[in-house]
Amino acid sequence: MAIRHRSALTLILIAAAVLVALIILAPVLFNLDRYRPEVISYLQEKTGKPIEIGRLALTLFPSLLIRVDDFGLKNPAGFPSGYFVKARRIDATLDARALLHRKVVIKSLKLNDVAISLVSDPDEGWNFENSTPSKTSEKVSPGGSHTSFLGVISEVEIEGGQLVASYLLPSDEPGVIIFEAHNVSSKLEQVDLGAFMDPSSSSFAAQGDLKADSVRFVSIQGTNLKSKLRLMAKQVFFADGSLEAYGGRGAGNLSFNLAGRNASFSANAQMSGVDVAHLLAAFPQGRGKMTGKMEGTMKFAGEIERSHDPLAGIHGAGRLTVRNGQAPSLKLNANVMKLARFNNLGPAAQNPDSFSSISADLELANQRISSRQINIVGYGVNAQCSGSLNVTGAGSVDYQGVAEILAKQGFFTNTLARLSGATLRNRKLSFPFRVSGTIENPKFSVAH
Repeated sequence: MAIRHRSALTLILIAAAVLVALIILAPVLFNLDRYRPEVISYLQEKTGKPIEIGRLALTLFPSLLIRVDDFGLKNPAGFPSGYFVKARRIDATLDARALLHRKVVIKSLKLNDVAISLVSDPDEGWNFENSTPSKTSEKVSPGGSHTSFLGVISEVEIEGGQLVASYLLPSDEPGVIIFEAHNVSSKLEQVDLGAFMDPSSSSFAAQGDLKADSVRFVSIQGTNLKSKLRLMAKQVFFADGSLEAYGGRGAGNLSFNLAGRNASFSANAQMSGVDVAHLLAAFPQGRGKMTGKMEGTMKFAGEIERSHDPLAGIHGAGRLTVRNGQAPSLKLNANVMKLARFNNLGPAAQNPDSFSSISADLELANQRISSRQINIVGYGVNAQCSGSLNVTGAGSVDYQGVAEILAKQGFFTNTLARLSGATLRNRKLSFPFRVSGTIENPKFSVAH
């Protein structure tokens, strides 16, 4: 029995020694880097794009994987010079059983420090599309094994990623950045790279979760994005997302359809605690126009134009409320009191441009924001109105409504009310009013 135990122990030690030796000698015995030209050629044929690979290496422990250093997938012909994908390192974990049958099957991919740049050309389409699609999904690789690099990969993990999507203008000059995300981490399942690059595919190319330290959609910025992600050929869905923006929080869904000459998008959002002054600072015409904290819901959709005003064609609707703010350019209280010849009405006189809340329904179409009902609760002055403003050019405004001021009942008050076109009821002086002019220079007047 002792001899048998010693023999078994000897065999185990020999097997362990052989395994350690294989792990140590694998880089020498299996010099994968010598096949780098063939791998580059194969990937270029599959993607139709120039490929760069700095180095290939095979690792046996803790799992069987191919390490790719300094990977670059360049833009195809017709696009500006640059990279569609560039990664410092890619680890491709292989299926060892499939390898025994002379097949290379990638079980998972891990991409480190990867930069993805999606570019749309008005004539060429998107740079990620496969310009020379392969007729088959398999090809014999060096040594006679079969590869399926563009098949379905069970899991793809991204760490330290950067994503930018942008347009080229009709002049082929760089256009506005549509969407960007920085320090992205993501885990995707059932990733079908072929489906993603095939514009005729209708199946899901990938789905999973995504996080990003910062994001920007045209002019709107946010931080700490968390979202579910689904990818199809020329379609991207961010679902059940949440982020921090302008001192508040937002949640909702965002999707892009990249088919057609111009991409389109659809979004719905719920927001709370948003700093209005900070938000409006992102738009030249909105800077300094209002302060306060905003909450509400909005839905937007439309095509993203190839111009320096990419959201010119969008439409949407929603309802927003802004609390405890100021509207310096309007000064509703001061204008109403001046026209009514009342200059000492307690809190209204002390806060001529302040309000307790403004709530409104909004409808955006043809670059104009319309509201059927706006309720303003001020400090001594309330108003109900409707109207619209133009978001282009000088920003023309056209609103009309009724303002109310708290006032004391009496002969002097009644006389001034009649002379100014106001009515006095229940200690409230009511004025029909109109706001015209522009966003920069609104003109307040009493409507008769």
